Amino acid sequence: MIRAGVRGCLVGIVAIAVLAGCSASPAVTPAVCPATPTADGPGTLVDVPAGRFLMGDDVYADEGPPRSETAQAFRIDATEVTNAQFARFVAETGYVTVAERPVDPTLYPGLPAGAVQPGSAVFRFDDARFEPGNASTWWVFVPGASWRHPEGPGSDLKGRDFLPVVHIALADAEAYARWAGRRLPTEIEWEWAARSADPDGRNPDRQPEDANTWQGVFPVLDEGQDGYRGAAPVGCFAANGLGLHDMIGNVWEWTSDPYRAERPRAFTPGEAGTDPRQPGVAVGVIKGGSYLCAPNYCMRYRPGARQAQDLTLGTSHVGFRTVALASAPAV
Repeated sequence: MIRAGVRGCLVGIVAIAVLAGCSASPAVTPAVCPATPTADGPGTLVDVPAGRFLMGDDVYADEGPPRSETAQAFRIDATEVTNAQFARFVAETGYVTVAERPVDPTLYPGLPAGAVQPGSAVFRFDDARFEPGNASTWWVFVPGASWRHPEGPGSDLKGRDFLPVVHIALADAEAYARWAGRRLPTEIEWEWAARSADPDGRNPDRQPEDANTWQGVFPVLDEGQDGYRGAAPVGCFAANGLGLHDMIGNVWEWTSDPYRAERPRAFTPGEAGTDPRQPGVAVGVIKGGSYLCAPNYCMRYRPGARQAQDLTLGTSHVGFRTVALASAPAV
């Protein structure tokens, strides 16, 4: 199990890092960008029209082959859910995220007592332990790391109200969405919105300029040419044609779909996703890439890109946004 691997020997994190990319701990960025949402409460929704488009890409095998898909009209958050918004949800409901919960030791037999405790995975670049190609030397399981403490005990959310909330497992994102009277987007919905609901929209063939990604040789140096080494406050980068910010880069975003290396056109209700690179682990689809993606690693900062993510593991580069039904037509 990936979660067991993280707690014991970080084997599972290797699978995630090799595929998704990683970065140094995000810098605290107190700046508020013009498009930043209000401090708390569910975010502003943007209308997305119905349409048919060519979904997928051909950079990685699991993105294709591109195929025609239809999206119904819906509404989606203009930005990723922020720490402040998630904090209000927690304050009103008392919700405890997966990373903060006690761990049932019977689920992870053989692990030392110190490993079976609440926490999450944090990337910490250290020249002394760094081995190129060995992601287990990049990631550290940090007891006490969670959305409240992004780098672990001693870190907090001061100055981070408008950063996207991270260390979020799928169940956490779903719980927030229910509280907000919404749900998570399907993979089709997410990609259609990321393509600005443009049937002729194409994927960029190079590192996007209007997205928070990694500049420099990953993972040795992020030059921060876009103004950020780590996650940025939501809304700092130009919106797409629909007015949606950070659909590409910043943090990966959960969808409601289970993952399959070869995508079926329909899923059985309750079906768990599978990934041959993570045997025995239930996985879902995350989209959009993150500030961890660079031209030399993780070329997934494209609408058609996708990634498998352990449903129970929210890392420091995975967040989400929500969707709702389309607005009623004017009478």
